[in-house]
Amino acid sequence: MIEFKDITLADKDIIQSFTLNSWRRNCDLSFSNLCSWRFLYNTQYAIIDNFLVCRFYADKELAYMMPIGEGDLKPVLEKIIENARELGEPFMMLGVCVGTKDEIERIMPDKFNFVSNRDYADYIYLRSDLATLKGKKYQPKRNHINKFLRNYPDYEYKPITPELVSECLALEAEWCKANNCHEQEALAAERQSLTYALNHFEQLGLTGGVLHVSGKIAAFTFGMPINNQTFDVCIEKANTEIEGAYTMINYEFVNHIPEQYIYINREEDLGIEGLRKAKMSYHPEILLEKCMATLK
Repeated sequence: MIEFKDITLADKDIIQSFTLNSWRRNCDLSFSNLCSWRFLYNTQYAIIDNFLVCRFYADKELAYMMPIGEGDLKPVLEKIIENARELGEPFMMLGVCVGTKDEIERIMPDKFNFVSNRDYADYIYLRSDLATLKGKKYQPKRNHINKFLRNYPDYEYKPITPELVSECLALEAEWCKANNCHEQEALAAERQSLTYALNHFEQLGLTGGVLHVSGKIAAFTFGMPINNQTFDVCIEKANTEIEGAYTMINYEFVNHIPEQYIYINREEDLGIEGLRKAKMSYHPEILLEKCMATLK
């Protein structure tokens, strides 16, 4: 039996020793997401033959993440398939992206069914696109920025520090009130994850920014690296009464992220029409398909 253990803040270094050096860019692999959503998914991990393996429960069904590591993947897959069998559960693996799907098919041909869901595809952008908004396709975004600058010339952008966490939580509370979070299970869960992340901001290794207008918070965002080239934007919240606040916090934040990050992952749209429209309006470089793999 494989010994899995709960993911805690103390596991950041060992988990990131695998994820930061991986080529994989899916948002599920940012340490903040793994740790701050553990309350919902009961996420655990194990190191198997120099591969990081995470398992969790999605809608009360056991699931594994695609292992991360270097070496022979086949025996690792065989061991987690056996682990599911020992637990009396059907085997299911999530977060199987295009490259890893091909690898699985090569080493274990015709053993799995693969199903993708557009709602869970990651939106990945070039950092240079979001930081400059150059070209005709970004003209509407530049218009929003310019209007914001005209309306709020006194705005300030500041990095999130422990002293600003209470302001972020206050804005999130107002946002939740306006969006009826208590009536929507997904938003209530997001609020719990967000609150945990903000209250453990430095321990998680997060980077974030706050937008102030007339001395009051108008928006905030935060995230952290997925790997050495890809940065994950975990959360973005704004006061919708301040026109252009979302566009401006996005623009400022990517301009404060170190230039080593070529890609910005702005996560999934979960099938929410308005969110999909907003994410598509920034013209993703990659729409990262993620598959569920089950045994035939």
